[in-house]
Amino acid sequence: MNLKSFFKDLAYFIYHQSLSCIFPVVIFMTLALSNAIQIPGISRYDFILIICLFAQYLMYKFKLESKDELKVIFLFHMIGLVLEVYKVNFNSWSYPEEAWTKIWGVPLYSGFMYASVASYICQAWRRFDLAIVNWPKSYFAILLGAMIYLNFFTHHFIYDFRWLLMAALFIVFYRTIVKFTVRKKIYKMPIVISFFLIGFFIWVAENIATFFGAWSYPNQEISWEIVHFGKISSWFLLVVISIMIVAQLKLFYRNTEE
Repeated sequence: MNLKSFFKDLAYFIYHQSLSCIFPVVIFMTLALSNAIQIPGISRYDFILIICLFAQYLMYKFKLESKDELKVIFLFHMIGLVLEVYKVNFNSWSYPEEAWTKIWGVPLYSGFMYASVASYICQAWRRFDLAIVNWPKSYFAILLGAMIYLNFFTHHFIYDFRWLLMAALFIVFYRTIVKFTVRKKIYKMPIVISFFLIGFFIWVAENIATFFGAWSYPNQEISWEIVHFGKISSWFLLVVISIMIVAQLKLFYRNTEE
């Protein structure tokens, strides 16, 4: 590949990655704006929820997301919201501000933080024509995904199996390759690397979100501190769940069509 072609591919990649991040960017802009300016007559968390709902509606209306993608995003919203309620009530982190739209200490907008990850994956999947080679048998993927999600709950009572689960991921997915198209050229990488890269950038985004007061960890209640590097492993595993959900649903729809 010559240098000119490389930079064209890079520009194309960055542009479409940016479009894939529209929903997360809207959330971060809303967090920043609501942190700097108090909206009269409405609490901050309620305002964020309204913006998230409106942004989701516009993305669907202008065909940036399909109906099937919206279903995936809603599913991940609910998965994230359940996890948030559980974690907040175990004092893993907190949402200290008041709002009408809080349930068991958790504002409803928090589910959109997880849904934005699913939105990005759906958008990137379509824009880069993703194809996964050597995806493991569905029962392996679903069982492993369920164990990862369950571990987020059970590690409060029993041993934290995250490192064993990560080792299992490398074993189950060691042959799995993700292919993506940039202009007319097909690139590929081991899917485990893509898990880590997305997890790392979500960790970076989490630092931005906590800086703007989206939520607070116990060590951030007095003054903001960088989120512990160990959280990257949590996001790594959460990304695995989200990609598994999208991949399994796409596999299901493909088999249904056939």
